[in-house]
Amino acid sequence: MKQALADALSTRGYDKLTPVQEAVTTDDLIGADLLVSAQTGSGKTLGFGLAIAPTLLGEEEAFGQAAAPLALVIAPTRELALQVKRELSWLYANTGAHLASTVGGMDMRDERRALSRGTHIVVATPGRLRDHIMRGSIDLSSIRAVVLDEADEMLDLGFREDLEFILGEAPEDRQTLMFSATVPKMIATLAKNYQRDAVRVSTKGEASQHADIEYIGMSVAPRDVENAIINVLRYYEAPNAIVFGNTRVMVNRLTTRLSNRGFSVVALSGELSQAERTTALQSMRDGRARVCVATDVAARGIDLPNLDLVIHAELPSNHETLLHRSGRTGRAGRKGVSALIAPPSAKRKADRLLHFAKLKAEWGPAPSADMVRERDEARMMDDPQWSEPVAEAEAPAVEKLVETFSAEQLAAAYLRLHHERKSAPEELSDVDAKPERRAPFGPGVWFSVAGGREARAEPRRLLPMLCKAGDLSKDDIGRIRVKDKASFVEISEASVQRFLKAIGPDMTVEHGAAVTQLDGPPAGVKDGKLGSHSKPRPRREDRPERSERPARAETPAGSEKAQSERPARDEPAEAPKAKEPKWSPDAPKPERKISTAPVDYDDERKPRPKKPKPDAKGKSGAKSGGKPAPKGERREGGPEDLTRGGAVRPGKPKRDRGDGPKGPPPPKGKPNSKKNRARAAAKRPERAPGPASRRGRS
Repeated sequence: MKQALADALSTRGYDKLTPVQEAVTTDDLIGADLLVSAQTGSGKTLGFGLAIAPTLLGEEEAFGQAAAPLALVIAPTRELALQVKRELSWLYANTGAHLASTVGGMDMRDERRALSRGTHIVVATPGRLRDHIMRGSIDLSSIRAVVLDEADEMLDLGFREDLEFILGEAPEDRQTLMFSATVPKMIATLAKNYQRDAVRVSTKGEASQHADIEYIGMSVAPRDVENAIINVLRYYEAPNAIVFGNTRVMVNRLTTRLSNRGFSVVALSGELSQAERTTALQSMRDGRARVCVATDVAARGIDLPNLDLVIHAELPSNHETLLHRSGRTGRAGRKGVSALIAPPSAKRKADRLLHFAKLKAEWGPAPSADMVRERDEARMMDDPQWSEPVAEAEAPAVEKLVETFSAEQLAAAYLRLHHERKSAPEELSDVDAKPERRAPFGPGVWFSVAGGREARAEPRRLLPMLCKAGDLSKDDIGRIRVKDKASFVEISEASVQRFLKAIGPDMTVEHGAAVTQLDGPPAGVKDGKLGSHSKPRPRREDRPERSERPARAETPAGSEKAQSERPARDEPAEAPKAKEPKWSPDAPKPERKISTAPVDYDDERKPRPKKPKPDAKGKSGAKSGGKPAPKGERREGGPEDLTRGGAVRPGKPKRDRGDGPKGPPPPKGKPNSKKNRARAAAKRPERAPGPASRRGRS
């Protein structure tokens, strides 16, 4: 090991290397390609930093003038890349190394200027590094070592093409190191194609690497998941804790809930900008925030100091993610707790994840409110401040308190002040208990809160905000209606005075939102309807049987109502009017005047002729090729067209129905039925004289 690196480790208090660091720094592996599998928290960052040092420095103890980069370190996420850069910066501080980072979300022009000034080690994410290579802003001709950190995660995130492009652009005589928690088939294929005689380094005893992590499974009711998270945070009171959710929606929801309960919390998800994510992590490191709610991708590989508690608000999809999540704690010899919050429907999935990860968890209920209070009292009594002597600056105030108040009053006041600084624990219901039906809400008073849909107001955000600002519980709040410009909230009459006293005379809540009391429900909300707090319907088993239900009251025969409905005896009751029946075969038909004048069939309307087709010369006319006949002129061999000029084909005369041009309407029903034909023949009048039909009958 280089002396400059040994001095840096000694300054940081590293007196012993981890198994991974010892395995990759042996003399027989200097300059060799390595495929290392090790769990999170095993010191991989310092391991590959020590492994590539002989390749980068050679026989020297320090770097020369910075020019083209000598090493590439590629990480899957921005947070991990920046964290790796910080670790390598203090490790190579005594060697005069210049480090640069190229990660997504940062200004590409600043990165290009840093690369142009010269650097020795570049820490990057795959997508941004490929952009720099394609734009020609980075020179890879001098690369001596390439490190792929969390290689399995990069392949899962879809960076395979980017990694193959980067490795293809780097010199072939480089040293390539791949670090991964697991070695699936894709990792083995990538190592086979882009490494030369790679040495497989595997640290034995994966369970021993998580020996400092205590796995606890907590069975909770489905409706108490968030309440259990609050109690777990209060029970352990860890300096730093991280709560994992599977989606951004869950992260935002938990962040809002914990913030309203008084926790100093930050969020870490993919929808945040790089500046916001960096600020969130920095607030965790310097103690301004104590709880971080994050997704798996955003929290991949991050290392937070004093992170003693990991809570799985939602179970991960596979056991590898469970190991990565839990590996955020129990690092560098510190003890940690990994708590799995599992409702009954997720219990089997939790057991399956633990089995595949070769882990054992102790199952039990989540900490109750009484358990949290007992733990608070125990921590209070164990506080070393009780054994500290009274300072000179504190003596006058202490004497004044002792003279003014009794011991019981001082103890009670101290307990009250101690509990006020803490968030109150939640009462948890039994896991198998059925939810109790909510009582009717009753009369309420409407209030308007400034800010509606345009201000991204939502009921799930308004409810905890009003409960916190107005000293209310969720049972004191009824209907919530969010409009474009404002939101409307119904508060029970019994809680109105307490609410007004809590928000103060300025009538404002969180972020200065103004609150106004209304005289009635807002427009579009009908008074008297209780919305979600409507009267519960009785259960099926509580309803009376049909035979037990009271019979409908009948009108007594001698009542006034019965007498009024009956007709007088001396006046006969009018019979109801009979409805006119619909058409029937026996119904008489109205008389129809029948014309007996002979029909001139020559004047009968002929069918419309087809338009003559143009001849070979493109002119329209008759088939004989002559000019079309003038309008109204009769041509030989065909009848006259009274509507338009031109020759037409002689049409067939209409069938004579015996009553002139138009015969009687056909009967309804199927036209070919024997019954309809016989009925039509019986009702048909005598046929007028005319020509014989086509069949020769007169």
